[in-house]
Amino acid sequence: MHTEFLMGNAAIARGAVAAGLNLIAGYPGTPSTEVLEAAAKENRGSFYVEWSVNEKAALELAAGASFSGARTMVTMKQVGLNVASDPLMSLAYLGVKGGMVILVADDPGPISSQTEQDTRTFASYSKLPLFDPSSVQEAYELVQEAFEWSEKYHTPVLFRPTTRIDHAYASTLVKDPSEYVHRTPEGFVRDPSKWVIFPRLSYQAHLRIAAREPELSREFSAYSRNYAASSKIDGQLSSSRFGIASHGISFSYTMDALKLLESEGVREASALSVLKITTPYPFPEELALAFLKEHDEILCIEELDPVIERALIFVAGKYHLNVTIRGKLTGDIPSAGENSVETAAKAIRTFLKLPEDFSGAPSPEGSALPPEEMPALPVRPPVLCAGCPHRASFYAVKQAMKGKKAVFCGDIGCYTLGNAMPLDMVDTCLCMGAGLNIAQGIGRIDPDTTAFAFVGDSTFFASAITGVVNAVYNQADMILVVLDNSTTAMTGHQPHPGTGRTMMGQVVDKIDIEAVLRGIGVKTIETVNPLDLEAAVSAVKRVSSVPGVRAVIFRSPCAVLVKPEAPAVIDPEKCINCRRCVRELGCPGLVIADGRVQIENALCTGCMLCKQVCPVQAIGKGGAK
Repeated sequence: MHTEFLMGNAAIARGAVAAGLNLIAGYPGTPSTEVLEAAAKENRGSFYVEWSVNEKAALELAAGASFSGARTMVTMKQVGLNVASDPLMSLAYLGVKGGMVILVADDPGPISSQTEQDTRTFASYSKLPLFDPSSVQEAYELVQEAFEWSEKYHTPVLFRPTTRIDHAYASTLVKDPSEYVHRTPEGFVRDPSKWVIFPRLSYQAHLRIAAREPELSREFSAYSRNYAASSKIDGQLSSSRFGIASHGISFSYTMDALKLLESEGVREASALSVLKITTPYPFPEELALAFLKEHDEILCIEELDPVIERALIFVAGKYHLNVTIRGKLTGDIPSAGENSVETAAKAIRTFLKLPEDFSGAPSPEGSALPPEEMPALPVRPPVLCAGCPHRASFYAVKQAMKGKKAVFCGDIGCYTLGNAMPLDMVDTCLCMGAGLNIAQGIGRIDPDTTAFAFVGDSTFFASAITGVVNAVYNQADMILVVLDNSTTAMTGHQPHPGTGRTMMGQVVDKIDIEAVLRGIGVKTIETVNPLDLEAAVSAVKRVSSVPGVRAVIFRSPCAVLVKPEAPAVIDPEKCINCRRCVRELGCPGLVIADGRVQIENALCTGCMLCKQVCPVQAIGKGGAK
């Protein structure tokens, strides 16, 4: 064993590799992305790694490998679980042979997601065991144990780190490579009675799952990672009649909050006992029952759903216990957003009926005045990068459709930022690939509107192709705009089927988007470089003039992937300071200084879109960069 300073996602990957991982697959999505990437860096040819076309494909791939006896991991973020839920629900019934860990990174806040959905609730819905780490170190250790639980009960298990675990860094005690588990899967053994899901098999599987739940609940009650202890973690319940129940990163916040309160002289904090729930499903009922019997009031500090709170209410009711349980349902904990040490401390103060500003510690001399408040953080809205080809694509469509009735249906990715002013080019955004079908729906009800659907190249392969099939088959009238920047930019430039390389480092044939569209039956397709503004506007006008399903492919690489050209320069003699370039493009490379438009050389990539927008040709190409 040795210690390394690791990001949480890297620690999880290392734990999976140490457990004898044979295959890992996933789809990139913050905050889960680095798990698969870190595993790939650790690969010395002992396992297979893949960025799959979407989460459903990744899960089904892993299921096949698990049926063959392999230890597999699937990675995704919480909204990706929705995509994978179809095979997952059936796999919960069918079961697995080799251990399967399905990592679903939740995003309280949310920080980079459409929703705050809680995978703990999904665990109850799917009847799958779930493991909820509270620190980077525990995540490393727990993922290895999760494989063992999976194989013991022949079931996939869910593993739920959240953003503050995934992206935290900590000194982590890890195994040496000589201590890793090495597994050779036996291969697939044909058994239709086990691996083919029929109604009768499903009925029997449902009975087995129902019988498994109380057994797992009992085992989890004795599992060392679920425990009740005093706030000092000395292994003993305190004599206080007040307790706290928590989980995951909120448990770490709770323990830090208790230390903070103790340092302030809140003696009651040191007497509080804490119930830590690492396996919220199946819930460790016997452990919870013992904890409830020792207390009169319990405060549940958790993110996001009141999972522990509801479970404790159920146990208290089942055993007729006179105990008050507080949390989200009672308004003692916010119903949305992430927790912090500060919010936990505030909730505990209220729980203990202390004033918010209470401090039992003696005030230092001369501290009559309140401490200076921290300045507010600057507001930094997300924006398309300088030189981003998506800006040019949106602007070209906007110019081509000026004065016409149009709707612009967006999608998930960098191009969602096209909704910001001054572009203002995203009217709807639901989930990956949805823009295509939303545009069709709007077109059916409002046929006078020209309906556009924007989608990125990675998302096209992940979840948009079926929308194109639906549009062609049902004779829709819409324009698909594919923003092809040759990467999965939003999550860190992962490869996809259109890039010509795989996560295993293989160079493969690119899947051509235009050929796919023609194969589906789209007859009118224009492919153009969006940074050539005149050509791009003309292409959109031509495509918009014909009926049916048609497409524009704007192809230009992500600005981050290419070496920037020399920055643009402004001729002060020609510039009339009309600021059209700033007002219409919103590029961060264009700034106002001393009352005039200037180029921010550190940001400008030399894309020269602003040159094409300038009405007096005051912007030109600069020298070498």
